[in-house]
Amino acid sequence: MSDSPSTVVLCGASGYIGRYLHRYYEDRGIQVRTIGRGTSSDATWSDHLGLVEVLDGADLVVNLAGRSVSCRYNKKNADEIMSSRIQTTAQLGRAIADVENPPALWVNASTGTIYRDSRDRPMDELSGELGSGFSVEVARAWERELFDADVAVRKVALRMSIVLGAGGGAVNPLIDLARVGLGGKMGDGGQKFSWVHVADVARALDHLYDRPGISGPVNVATPFPVTNEDMMQQVRNALGRSHGLTTPAWLLQFGARVIRTEAELVLKSRWVDPQVLVTSGFEFDYPILQEALANIASETPCGLLPVALG
Repeated sequence: MSDSPSTVVLCGASGYIGRYLHRYYEDRGIQVRTIGRGTSSDATWSDHLGLVEVLDGADLVVNLAGRSVSCRYNKKNADEIMSSRIQTTAQLGRAIADVENPPALWVNASTGTIYRDSRDRPMDELSGELGSGFSVEVARAWERELFDADVAVRKVALRMSIVLGAGGGAVNPLIDLARVGLGGKMGDGGQKFSWVHVADVARALDHLYDRPGISGPVNVATPFPVTNEDMMQQVRNALGRSHGLTTPAWLLQFGARVIRTEAELVLKSRWVDPQVLVTSGFEFDYPILQEALANIASETPCGLLPVALG
């Protein structure tokens, strides 16, 4: 690429994607400043002047802050999911408005779950149909807070699909299921599974920073989604497991209650089309699931992996 940021501000850097990006930028000699809730961050959300100081002179801001959605959507958790996204985005907007030297690009996390359950066609940024339900309302409010912020800064809402990578994130539960013999299809297995390797998330951020003509929603998913059945078979193949028991939808609903999460996370059909990235020349390092899983399997230890429960 022809241009790189010299200073990046990461918000919500303690999660899996945030930790990866922190290493990714520092390994390239890029200064990383962090915003979070703990004292280890360079600024905390409760300190407006601290936010302004950290943001001043930065080239790129990446906001990943938000409570995990891997939980039951009771009132307490739903309120935290919504407020943790809306409030931090609003605080960023107010702080950037007071910065003397604002960033060139503000990237705010969003989600490919904003689109409707789709098995009939892919959903791109222009013609994709937004869905309904709690997860969609969260995503719409999140993006609205970003784009309504009254700052003269280029903004991108990163509509990420399921992010896969070694060492954590969404892949650990899939690996554990395969290793205990439950790595078969989930439900009828026909739901689309849109995904992206975490390395391509980082590279997509480079791509967006280097192309000032891109703003608005950007889908982050490979152009080659698979069905849930195909995905689970490829997970088993990568781990050397030939068979896996099917998990019917009713059992997923029951199991989700036991581990305090929502079955929607695996039963909704997500078919996310990365038109903006592809038409602007982005090339994925891991376009095919088999290649991504081979990379992940080569860096994954034996045994059951830690999984965060709701």
